[in-house]
Amino acid sequence: MPEKLTRRQIAWRIVQDIEEGNYVNLGIGQPELVADLMPANREVIIHSENGILGLGPKPTPEEADEDLINAGKKMATLVPGGAFFHHADSFAMIRGGHIDVAVLGAFQVAENGDLANWTTGGGDLLPAVGGAMDLAAGAKKVFAMMDHNAKDGAPKIVKRCSYPLTGQRCVTTVYTEIAVIDIRPEGCIVREKFADMPLEALQARTGAQLTLANDWRPLAIPDVG
Repeated sequence: MPEKLTRRQIAWRIVQDIEEGNYVNLGIGQPELVADLMPANREVIIHSENGILGLGPKPTPEEADEDLINAGKKMATLVPGGAFFHHADSFAMIRGGHIDVAVLGAFQVAENGDLANWTTGGGDLLPAVGGAMDLAAGAKKVFAMMDHNAKDGAPKIVKRCSYPLTGQRCVTTVYTEIAVIDIRPEGCIVREKFADMPLEALQARTGAQLTLANDWRPLAIPDVG
């Protein structure tokens, strides 16, 4: 049994919770992997906030086109039937409630669903909050894709966020390398975890109170790298 899922495996797990016909926005960074793991036969329309519907997976060297980029300024592909449009129209889609799922990275998620994912920039990081504030408020569901703990071991799923908030009470599910946790009115409900990881061990790595779902399942370990 591995100690944790890889980021590609977490992205695969998120794909399983995206429903057929959904319009899905992928945040910058780890969430971009969701496009790479989305099966070609799925009817899921991926939206990029810089003005794309029908975003495809990361291009091969032969497909790479410097004029086709995603919101993270990385080269991308377009699926058949994809479309381009103005940045303002893209945000009208987000603010108008037309995005079913937003998959966002996070520094912290609180037990009530508050989200903190700002960055102060530096290096290759994009500064400030960007479009995440609009996605947190406008998407019907917000999936947080994140490491369970910070590099220093501090919990990232917390009772209350200590970082500036991107959105309030917006996160519906958290996906980490060791668990899938739903954020519900009654608290943080562990839907999936490694079968041999006691709830007490998971709780020790989490700042919010956890409850094990009655119908919890072992966390799947897909062969996707």
